[in-house]
Amino acid sequence: MIGRLNHVAIAVKDIAASSSTYRDVLGAQVSAPTQQPAHGVTVVFIQLPNTKIELLEPLGENSPIAKFLEKNPDGGMHHVCYEVEDILAARDKLKAAGARVIGDGNPKIGAHGKPVLFLHPKDFNGTLVEIEQV
Repeated sequence: MIGRLNHVAIAVKDIAASSSTYRDVLGAQVSAPTQQPAHGVTVVFIQLPNTKIELLEPLGENSPIAKFLEKNPDGGMHHVCYEVEDILAARDKLKAAGARVIGDGNPKIGAHGKPVLFLHPKDFNGTLVEIEQV
């Protein structure tokens, strides 16, 4: 059901400083920051040959990333994102297998402009999982 790894998301306090590290120290191609008010984050994508790294900075006090950084002050891995062909079929299969979809179960548009859903980390060894329709 799942396809390739689309990205690994890392929560950061300072997206400019983190972007600089990836660009200037590791020599990576880094996108411009983009605010995603519907998700409460500012994002930057680091393009790698086989996947992407997504940096997430809180956008506002109610950002889920702000809450994550309260618990993890140095930042860290927030989620992994896998591609799926049909997000509704994937959702239904996951739910039938006992996985919990976070929120109301309806896909939202993610940072790539494609439908996404998040799956409860307790169902995936403590890792928040995002699925994105390709």
